[in-house]
Amino acid sequence: MFAKWKFTYDAESNSYICPEKHRLTYRTTDRKGYRQYASDPEHCKTCPMLAQCTHSGNHRKVLTRHVWEDCKDWVRNNRLSRDGKHLYRKRKETIERSFADAKELHGFRYCRLRGLANVKEQALMTSAVQNMKKIAIHLDRLEKRG
Repeated sequence: MFAKWKFTYDAESNSYICPEKHRLTYRTTDRKGYRQYASDPEHCKTCPMLAQCTHSGNHRKVLTRHVWEDCKDWVRNNRLSRDGKHLYRKRKETIERSFADAKELHGFRYCRLRGLANVKEQALMTSAVQNMKKIAIHLDRLEKRG
């Protein structure tokens, strides 16, 4: 079966173009935020690539595209760039360490209270404590130097 990446998305006409240069037009958007694009069965019946494209009994290929796909593509390209890969390697030394400290040292493994407001308060308090510890460490280092 042809994968979605073998089809070209045309943003101007909001449609996909198949490898045989036929257009899959927009049909509907489902409740999960996926737009559905479908081919014309009349074109697909006579297509030489039909067996590689779909097993559908009505000779129709359907592709889905999330409404935020452009943003997802931007994030994916940014993450896979040279700078993005370098930053991602630093994640384990910076972000993941902060979460591990919050879990082990500040009781962040479980929420103490119920409700979104209470959980947000616990998260903010934990972040404030971690920031105060960082400030204290930096001030101590400055004091020892000078």
